[in-house]
Amino acid sequence: MGDPKFSRKTYDTPSHPWQGERIKAEVEVVRAFGLKNKTEVWKAETILRNLRKQSRDLQARLRSGDAQAKIEADALLAKCGRLGYLPVGSNLNDILALKDEDVLSRRLQTIVYEKGLASTIKQARQMITHGHIFMNGHRVTVPGYLVTIAEESSIEFNPASPFTDEMHPMRISADQAAANAAMRAKAEADQAAADAAAGKADAEEAGITAEDGVH
Repeated sequence: MGDPKFSRKTYDTPSHPWQGERIKAEVEVVRAFGLKNKTEVWKAETILRNLRKQSRDLQARLRSGDAQAKIEADALLAKCGRLGYLPVGSNLNDILALKDEDVLSRRLQTIVYEKGLASTIKQARQMITHGHIFMNGHRVTVPGYLVTIAEESSIEFNPASPFTDEMHPMRISADQAAANAAMRAKAEADQAAADAAAGKADAEEAGITAEDGVH
């Protein structure tokens, strides 16, 4: 029969349990993405950490002239594009710039909410676990499933679900779906502006000017 299989953890926990800033940031992420607990945050961090490690290793091998590294780099970038982490035409440096939110935004729960199938991010989780969501013609009950770009368009209500009735009292309206999309777009724009401002401040503190980037 062979040796029994033992499940292994698919994520790494923080190196220190009590770090105020990290705990506060994790709570905000859990609330924003409607996660069950911080374990799902740590899983996303582990995925991102592995991608970054692969990117750094491949860049080092490419500088040494390793031909196999070019094949592996193309495969890694294709994987990131297939999962929606990066747009077409990205490079290995773009992987290093990814954030936890880029991974969490590809979860089935997040996409169900963004497509307007649920009125709140927590309702999206409940609908998935209760079997109201179909993908590729099959029921998917895992909120943390990472959706590929090809699969995204196939996400819909389970044909046997009462949510298929547009008059269902818990069914989200088109106006509310548009409002949710606008709110999320604004939040992303504000975050991008804040990141740009922080980057500019760091550059000014380091004495780097716009002219330095030209050369």
